[in-house]
This record gives sequence, structure tokens and C-alpha cells, in this order.
Amino acid sequence: MSVHHSPLSAAICAILAVGVAAAFASCGPASPPQGENRASADPLTVTESAAIQPPADPVTVSSVEASAPEPVLLAAEDLAEGWISLFDGHTLFGWTADSQADWRVEASSIVVSSGEKGLLHTTTQFADYVLRVEFRAEQGTNSGIFLHTSPQPQDMTTDCYELNIAEADNPFPTGSLVHRQKADAEAPSGQWYAYEVTVDGDRVVVKLNGQQVLDYTDPKPLRRGHIGLQLNTGKVAFRNIRLKPLGMTSLFNGRDLSGWKTYPDMASKFTVTDGGELNVQDGRGQLETEGRYGDFALQLECKTHASSLNSGVFFRCIPGEDMNGYECQIHNGFRDGDRTQPQDCGTGGFFRRQNARRVVADDLTWFHLTLIADGPRMAAWVNGYQVSDWTDDRPPHENPRKGLRLEPGTIMIQGHDPTTNISFRHLQIADWVSRGR
Repeated sequence: MSVHHSPLSAAICAILAVGVAAAFASCGPASPPQGENRASADPLTVTESAAIQPPADPVTVSSVEASAPEPVLLAAEDLAEGWISLFDGHTLFGWTADSQADWRVEASSIVVSSGEKGLLHTTTQFADYVLRVEFRAEQGTNSGIFLHTSPQPQDMTTDCYELNIAEADNPFPTGSLVHRQKADAEAPSGQWYAYEVTVDGDRVVVKLNGQQVLDYTDPKPLRRGHIGLQLNTGKVAFRNIRLKPLGMTSLFNGRDLSGWKTYPDMASKFTVTDGGELNVQDGRGQLETEGRYGDFALQLECKTHASSLNSGVFFRCIPGEDMNGYECQIHNGFRDGDRTQPQDCGTGGFFRRQNARRVVADDLTWFHLTLIADGPRMAAWVNGYQVSDWTDDRPPHENPRKGLRLEPGTIMIQGHDPTTNISFRHLQIADWVSRGR
């Protein structure tokens, strides 16, 4: 198939050519890398000249952006509640298409109008959550938002929950779950609407413009999956796609180090401040959870007390060993005033595996970090903005320095060097394995 290279498709090609620069500074244990690798314009009236034509391969976006636009970050109150953005308003980073369709970004919205029927879905899977998304469909459009979905669902009663976007004469009009439960709601075409859907265990609750229109209980609940946007028939746009993980439990009580293992022989000093914060200072060391976690969503707040300090959150660690796990980096330095050029992997990047595509956080200021690990797929958000998206495609190995580790392991907080002075608070985790696969 020939491909028409629009300006945006050319930009994506340039992005793909950038690649991921590996960072080899001495952040973790010295070991070689292994196997490295709301808008004012109406998007439905924007000219089609900037559309991406159906590509030869499914749409994917590189982990590093060239000339990345300034992100629009979530409000402080949303971050405090745990929300993250699934769409940055500019790119399809974190999404992939499994059919040939003209998915593109127009006026801060994801838009599709033609091509093969199918989904644009998140590269990351999610378990229990609240999802918010705004949508607008042209008259005659039949689309949907797929929850807990496989990339190419075949049976709407077993492979996903399809939250429909359709006219009133459809057997399952807007607000319904296709082949599961019909909603009684009015949503004439051509207007923007807001969905808020809660997927929690066996229950799916849907609100349309703030009014509950559906409450469904699944006798055979799905436990996790991707979130998908559908091209079926007609033109549709989506914007302001945000998610809040549910099922979070505290990892740190704010009083003492109960539930954590200390290493007194190491140089780092881990203390709890009068304000209920966890602080690490001085030299190299680690603080390790007593619990073990494999697939999970982790959220915390962090503050560095000087410029360009270095730390990390290690996960799926081999218990008792010296920071032997995957590392989600903490380092807010960047080169030449360019936040797309992290100084040392960048906060939210996976050290020695994939740099953060942008340094979002600032030193001397509290920032929010969300980390999701689901099988070989790992992704991180800083202040609600997705900065990394990596799959460990190495052969399985119990040692994460040598290959893919899927076994549950501990979580460690790192003291990096004598300059370390970093605080943490509100550490929470949702253990997805405990809710089933």
C-alpha cells in the first residue's frame, strides 16, 4: 500500500528516527544494559488536509518526541486525587491502532473518520479505574469506547465492555454496554458529551454529562485490559481522556517505617519527618518493602531538595539484593534548556532501558509519579503526563538485569550518593494480581 506523507505523518516518521537514547550514568548498580533497546476549534470542522492516511503498519509513536510541544498539565486538585492523562493533546503517544484507519490529532482531539473498522487502544492495560472522556460524533456515526478490551475483540460479551456511541434508534444507544445492558439516555449527534465510567471489580457505572445512565454487574467480570477508541462508521472525536486508578492501598503510614526493611550498614539515612514525609539523605543505600508486587499501579509524590539530585524507585526487585530490579528514575535535570533532553534518563524514564521523553517535574517542588507494571509492559506518568512506555522483550530471567522478570518482587527507594536529600509522601499501590488476572 502506498502511503501519503502528510506533515503530521512526516513528523511521526521523524520521531521514530530519533530512537531512545540510553543513559549510562551511575544511577543504579554498575551492570551493563541488557537487550536494549479544552480546545477552542471544532475538530469536526477542521480540514482533512492534515490527516494521516492509513499506514503500512499499525500506528505507533516513538518513546521520544522531537520538538515536543509544551504539555498542558492537570490541575493540582486532579493530581492530588490520582488522575493521569491518557492523551497529551498533541500526539498519539501511548496509543496504537490495530487496523488501517486515519487516526490523527486535530485541535487537541483524537479524530477518526475513515478506514478499516477497529480500535485505537492504549498500549498500557489498566485494572480498576474511573475514566473520563469527552466525545463528539457526526450524525449517523456508530462508535464506542472499549473498556478492559483485548486489542482486537471478537465477542462483546466476553472480550471487553463496549460503551456505545450511537443514535437513539440503535439497539444499544449512547450510554449502553453493547450486548450487555441498554441505557436510557438522550445524546443527539453533533454536540460534545462527557462520559465518566467507573470499572470496579464486577461493576460498571456510567455517567453521561454527570447523570448516571447505567449500572451493570458482570457475573463473569473482566479484570483488566486496554482502553480503546472505535472506528465503526462515521466521524468521531475524543478529547480530555483521563484516568484515576482505583484499589490503592497505602505503602507508608507517615509515622514510622513499618512495612519496610532498612539496611543500617548502608550509608543512606531514611527518616520520617514531623510532617509525615519519608526522607532519604547522605550516601548510597536502599529502603525495601516487606511486601512483593508483580503487576501493579503505584502512585507517590516526591520532592528533591536541591538541583539535579538523583534517586529512583526500583520494582520487581530480588529481595535482599542490592537494588536488583527495574528502576523508574528520579532526576529532573535536562540539557541546554531543552526538557526533551534529560540529563540522566529523566524522571519517569526506565534507567538503562528508555529515557523519559520529557522532563516534566521541577526540583525543589513536589511532583506526582504514577508507575504501572503489567507483565512486560511498563509506563510512567509525571504530573499526570505520560513520559515513558516500554516493553521488556528480552527472554525471561529471574534476574531483571539479565532478562524479563515477571515474578513479584519488592519495591525499593534509592539513596544515590552523598548529595541525596529527597522526600516522599502519599505512597500508594494497587496490587493487580490480588484481584485476579
